[in-house]
Amino acid sequence: MKLLIVEDNIDLLESMKKILSDEFEVDSATDGEEGLFLAFQNIYDAIILDVMLPGMDGFEILKKLRADRIMTPVLFVTAKDALEDRVKGLEIGGDDYLVKPFQAPELIARIRALLRRSGSLTIEHTIRYRGIELFGKEQEIKVDGTPVRLTIKQYELLEYLIQNHGKILTREQIYDRIWGFDSDTTVAIVEVYIHHLRKKLEAYGYHKDIQNVRGVGYILKEFKE
Repeated sequence: MKLLIVEDNIDLLESMKKILSDEFEVDSATDGEEGLFLAFQNIYDAIILDVMLPGMDGFEILKKLRADRIMTPVLFVTAKDALEDRVKGLEIGGDDYLVKPFQAPELIARIRALLRRSGSLTIEHTIRYRGIELFGKEQEIKVDGTPVRLTIKQYELLEYLIQNHGKILTREQIYDRIWGFDSDTTVAIVEVYIHHLRKKLEAYGYHKDIQNVRGVGYILKEFKE
């Protein structure tokens, strides 16, 4: 799979390339014109696009791509306090944003999420836990054979719990994996989503399997009276 990174901060650019090159083929550009040229000349599975670039900013690049019907998923990279940039980027056709500074697991998670939604990245097998089945490609869930509707974040949370069932996950681990270092949320959001996820599973009796580990976090394992 092939990615394009357009970023003028050389140190950050090299860091992202190092993080992603084990899993993806990566092209890069350090200014807007070169980035746009590469995006037009090649087929990419996703583009990581800085907002502030010399020559042509990320917004202008995205507008030109969408005008030419190039619908490659775009992950904007924005400054921590640039709320207006994040909103504008999504409104003009961006698919997601990542706030600087960020860590490697957050970058990889965001890219994988984009690729899953676009259909470029598929999970080879269904993830199962007891009577719960998660179908990775479609991001669908069935509980005891019945389809259950979840939001994207609820799905990602359940997926993470199932992938680590039987293991204690701290609130910080869950937050970093699902929300990263987005300044608009705090680690308290984990408890809120755990509550909503339990409500979705309550009718089937699996809500009790998402167990609190006092003062630490949560563990997914079969609840026994």
